[in-house]
Amino acid sequence: MRDQGWFDESGRIRRTHPMDKWMSGEKDWVAVCAPMVRYSKLPFRQLVRDYNVDIAYTPMILSDVFKYSAVSRSVDFTTCFSDDPVVVQFAANNAIDLGDASELVAPFVNGVDLNCGCPQKWALHEKIGAHLLEHPDLVADMVSQTKSRTSGVLFPTSPSQRRSLNSKYGDQSFPVSVKIRIDVSGDLKKTVEFARRAEKVGADWVTVHGRTRKQKSTEPVDLVAIKLVKESLSIPVFANGDVFSRADADRIAEYTGTDGIMAARGLLENPALFAGDLHTPPEAIRKFVRLSLAFPQTTFFITHHHLMYMMEKLLTRAERRSFNALTSMPALLDWLEMHYCWTDWA
Repeated sequence: MRDQGWFDESGRIRRTHPMDKWMSGEKDWVAVCAPMVRYSKLPFRQLVRDYNVDIAYTPMILSDVFKYSAVSRSVDFTTCFSDDPVVVQFAANNAIDLGDASELVAPFVNGVDLNCGCPQKWALHEKIGAHLLEHPDLVADMVSQTKSRTSGVLFPTSPSQRRSLNSKYGDQSFPVSVKIRIDVSGDLKKTVEFARRAEKVGADWVTVHGRTRKQKSTEPVDLVAIKLVKESLSIPVFANGDVFSRADADRIAEYTGTDGIMAARGLLENPALFAGDLHTPPEAIRKFVRLSLAFPQTTFFITHHHLMYMMEKLLTRAERRSFNALTSMPALLDWLEMHYCWTDWA
C-alpha cells in the first residue's frame, strides 16, 4: 500500500488530520457530514466540501463484510486524493473485526469511527450499533485495540497547532472515534460514563446524537445531555441532531460548547447548509450530477434520490411528480435540460 503515493518520504500519510482546523484554532467547531446509509458516498462527500463541510463520514460499513469481501471494499467504500478528510464508520461487535477492517482502510483515510448508535432492529439483533451502549467494556476494548492496530499510520505535525486531542496516543496518531446516543434509560450518568470510558482508552473524539434509540427523529434532541457530555470530557465532542440551517448549527454550538456540529437530514435537503444557504443552490445540483457521472460506482437510484431531497423545496408539486417518476439517468439529464437548460455535464 505504501507504494501507491498515499505516504510521504517520512512514512506519514498524505492526508489532512480531520481535526486540523480545530487543533490550529482556525475554527472553534468543525462542520461535519454525518454517516448516512446509501447517501454519504464519494460524490456527495465531494459536493458538501464545496460548501464548508470540514469532515465527511462514509455510510456505516459492516466491518466483518468489509474485511472478508473484496466486493465490499470496492463498492461500499471508494475514495480519491481529494476526498480529504474522510472518516470511515464501521459497525462491529468485536475488536478483531473492527481492528482488521480498520487496519485495511487506515492507509487511505483520515480516521475510523465505531457506530454505537444505530437504533434499527436488525442492528440490535446483530449486536451492533446502539446494542453496544449496553457493553462499555467491549467498546473500550474495541477502541483500544483499533488504536493499537492502526498505530503505524501517522499524520504530519502541524506547526500551527494550538489545541490537542487525546494525549494517550498523541495528536499525530490515526484517529479513532465513537458515535453514541443517549442511554435508553435516560440516565445521563450512564451516557457520560460511557463516553469517559471511550476517552480513557484513547478515543480521539465522541459524537453524541441527542436522542435515545427509542426516540423518533421528530422528537427534539436533548441539548442538555450533549452539553453535559462535553463538559465531562477533555477530548472533542461533536453534537448531532436537528441541524437544518447554519443558524441551527451556531445555536447548538453556542449552547453546548461542542467542538463539532454534525448534520445528516439537513445536508441531504441542502448540501450548502453550513455555507449559510437556506435552500440548495442550483449550482450545487449541477455539481452533484457532474460528480455522480464522474464516479461510475454511483447508481441512478442514489443520484435520483439525492436530487429528490435537494430539489423538494425548489419545485412545484407538478414538477416534483414528474421528476420523481424518472427511471433512468438519460431521462434525468433530459429533464434537467428541459427545466434548467443545462447541457454541459463534462
